[in-house]
Amino acid sequence: MARYRKESHTVSDIKYHFVWITKYRYEVLKGSVAFRLRELLRQGCEANGIEILKGGIQKDHVHMLLSCPTNIAPSEIMQRLKGRTSKLLQEEFPELRKKYWGQHIWGRGYFCGTVGEVDQKMIEEYIANQGKEEGNDNFKIGEE
Repeated sequence: MARYRKESHTVSDIKYHFVWITKYRYEVLKGSVAFRLRELLRQGCEANGIEILKGGIQKDHVHMLLSCPTNIAPSEIMQRLKGRTSKLLQEEFPELRKKYWGQHIWGRGYFCGTVGEVDQKMIEEYIANQGKEEGNDNFKIGEE
């Protein structure tokens, strides 16, 4: 059963799978850099009300499964996490500043996929069966 996130006016279950890479796929996320990145990601998520369900740091990319509040778009989550970690890692590790002279550790893009326990077919069946006993009419967008 899903663990729902309860906020003042909403109940939700929004999970995203994010993957992002280091610029040029340089293998710099190891040892103390990886350990510090893990701490920074935890702090960043906590500060934004995001729950880390699972995470993994490879030498050249990061995977995270996050449970997110309804008021933060995926692009904003990435902006906050990638921006803050890039800045702080370069301040703390001078070797990264030399390797990434343009001040960006992360590649420009990222992957984001939604994750859920309910699939489209289940929702369609649920909607189709709503109000059957009361004679309510169901519809499709674009239906005449």
